[in-house]
Amino acid sequence: QVQLLESGGGSVQPGGSLRLSCAASGSILSINAMGWYRQAPGKQRELVANINSGGSITYADSAKGRFTISRDNAKNTVYLQMNSLKPEDTAVYYCKHVIRTSWGRRPADYWGQGTQVTVSA
Repeated sequence: QVQLLESGGGSVQPGGSLRLSCAASGSILSINAMGWYRQAPGKQRELVANINSGGSITYADSAKGRFTISRDNAKNTVYLQMNSLKPEDTAVYYCKHVIRTSWGRRPADYWGQGTQVTVSA
């Protein structure tokens, strides 16, 4: 079994910073893409940043220049450094890893439980 545990959320003032982390544990053969999504109240879940197995990174337009995604493969962990936070960044942030757990099955999506990020004065 595989579990993703998130941490690092909290409440900050506009312009502040937070660093989110998401660590996968369990029976893991390989981790392909790692990504961060967020969902604000009344809105659909959206991609914030993604890093694939080759290290290619994609950011949402709203995150470019402010957020940085990185990966530590030895720890099965993905990070999201968030700087210059804005009120519109307020959301529950979810980590998603695409993980292969056996050679007999295709990789599957695994989601973290979510961590709340609140940006307000």
